[in-house]
Amino acid sequence: MASRAKATILDIAREAGVSKSTVSLVLQGSGLIRPETANRVRKAIEDVGYVYNRGAANLRKAHSNVIGMVINDLTNPFFAELAVGMERVFQSAGIVPFIANTAENPVRQEEVLKSLMEQDVAGLIVSPARGTRPDAFRRLETAGIPVVFAMRRLPESRIPVIAPDNHRGAYLATRHLIAKGHRRLAFLGGSSDLVVYHERLGGFREACEAEGIGPDETAIVEGETSRRGGMACLDAVLALPQPPTGALCFNDAVAFGAMLALRKQGLEPGRDFAVVGFDDVVEAEHYIPALTSVAVDTPGLGERAAHVVLKMIQSRTTRAEDHIGAVNLVVRESCGPNRSHETRIHSPGGAA
Repeated sequence: MASRAKATILDIAREAGVSKSTVSLVLQGSGLIRPETANRVRKAIEDVGYVYNRGAANLRKAHSNVIGMVINDLTNPFFAELAVGMERVFQSAGIVPFIANTAENPVRQEEVLKSLMEQDVAGLIVSPARGTRPDAFRRLETAGIPVVFAMRRLPESRIPVIAPDNHRGAYLATRHLIAKGHRRLAFLGGSSDLVVYHERLGGFREACEAEGIGPDETAIVEGETSRRGGMACLDAVLALPQPPTGALCFNDAVAFGAMLALRKQGLEPGRDFAVVGFDDVVEAEHYIPALTSVAVDTPGLGERAAHVVLKMIQSRTTRAEDHIGAVNLVVRESCGPNRSHETRIHSPGGAA
């Protein structure tokens, strides 16, 4: 007599009308599955005659050592430094990291996440792309895969976040510009669909309000978080009837672009217009003039994110505390000397 083929998880999933990952969670006794769904899966297990080999499952779990690093923009030196910090921890732990660059494309991000789930990834560190839907990570949470957000958070998400103190960093940078004598200020770059943008803009506005600088004395220009974006933002504020004399940029890449745009207009960064960046990438110290920037322990944050996801995997949990890293302002040359009086820029072609 021919023996009956052994039932599989796929047979259970088909019988219960659920996904393979849902069946796996029920078999593991996860509390993430609704009781009615879990009961339906258990009935299907009995109906198809499935026998769960827990020893084999644990062996497979023990040998799952692939962790995904899904980064929004690896062309930005900041995120490259962040990834290096993560990889350093994984290498010392004997983990093979899989790294993907989504190029700020949420569709590409979704494809990468789906592929990693199919490869039975043990955990994920993600810096979400712009335009990521709030529910984009729900399937991962349901599947019980540990996920940590690096640098960016999503509104109302419970996924733990590793990020710098964006509000305080922007506040310190803006106070520095004001202490230099600047009263007309700009915030350049970034997009209002990012939580980090509102955190940094909030610090900028708080510092301005504390010093009695009103909205009519500030200019806020959204733009790409790149050199090209910085150039476009700087050109926009110089065209204003009363242009600002200093700017806090969303990140260092925007600041580098702003300084390039100043020179194209015949103005010298530091001397004619003060520029402050955010992130303090390696290039900031060696730029001409050297860029004043909010220092973030980028490799340290990457290492922290890696340690957190490893601990989550070992503890078999999807929950962890957020970590907000300390920041400080590194003062260099891009803000120039203190201003004895305001210099008004009459036109994009020069300064009076």
